[in-house]
Amino acid sequence: MANSSRERIWKITLIALIIGLGLILFRQAQPYMSGVLCALTLYILLRRPTFRLAKKLRRPTLATVIVVLAVVLFIVIPLTLIVWFVVNKIQQAEWNVNEIIAPAKQMFDIIEQRFGIDLLTQDTISFVGSKLTALGQSIIGGIGSFFVNLLVALLLLFFLLNGGRKWEQYLASVIPMKNINKKETMERINTMVKSNAIGIPLVAILQGVIALIGYLIFNVPNAGLAAIATGFCSIVPIVGTMVVWVPLGIYFMVLGQWGQALGLLAFSAIFISQSDNLLRFMLQKKMANTHPLITIFGVIVGLSLFGFIGIIFGPLLVSLFLLFLDMFRKEYLADEPATSASDTRQ
Repeated sequence: MANSSRERIWKITLIALIIGLGLILFRQAQPYMSGVLCALTLYILLRRPTFRLAKKLRRPTLATVIVVLAVVLFIVIPLTLIVWFVVNKIQQAEWNVNEIIAPAKQMFDIIEQRFGIDLLTQDTISFVGSKLTALGQSIIGGIGSFFVNLLVALLLLFFLLNGGRKWEQYLASVIPMKNINKKETMERINTMVKSNAIGIPLVAILQGVIALIGYLIFNVPNAGLAAIATGFCSIVPIVGTMVVWVPLGIYFMVLGQWGQALGLLAFSAIFISQSDNLLRFMLQKKMANTHPLITIFGVIVGLSLFGFIGIIFGPLLVSLFLLFLDMFRKEYLADEPATSASDTRQ
């Protein structure tokens, strides 16, 4: 009894130490969690091509270097250029706040002249301008963190790919689940990662490009920023891009430019909105069937935890949480099969 009690105390102490040290490490590594999640996502997407290349070359390290260089060439460099473009636009906007809010001010002035309703006072304009400036400064201030996390992601990705099978075997050995459930879980995680890491950015980029074409055709003010905002809003289910192009259509209506208003609304409803449905239909076999509430809540949580990149990782974390909850239910809370009861009675 004494040995059993001593072993139980040691086991509880060891678990407490693991949890305590894990929380400390997580708290200290929290500023770099975006890079860690990015590396894990890329690992899941690239593990099979890397393993095949390593088998073909018979040099795992060389295969890993080639894949990481491909990531730098086709993902990191284009992403850096996009970030540079957005930051450049924000820096320009920071010094031209009046130019940005000029279309809205013009619309509200017309409403005041026609209906006698003052919707936009000078104090409100100053408040909006200060918020836009603060937002721009906040985004620019996070650029340093973005590049640090990018470096963390590349370094971690290299070591994950180089020793991937060993990491997977170790992880499989410590997960308290049956082997059949482990396989099912990995398949579902792979599907969810592809859905969030490929589907969400691809849909956003496509809708942003289509929106930019339409905004340029119909002379929308600040078409570039409006297109970027449209791409971001495409992530939000149900309302999505309507948050951007519906107010733009109303703006043209208030100005009395009915041709531009109706043309923009028709273009947006047909091409911008339907492109989302078309692309999701094309990627349906590769994408997880994620509930809209998971996406909405995930985006909110992800933005607060990881900033901009949380748009992708937020829904993924919520989906993983629900997946692990379902795994726990199946593994430990599921009722015994009916056959077991009948066997017992016999």
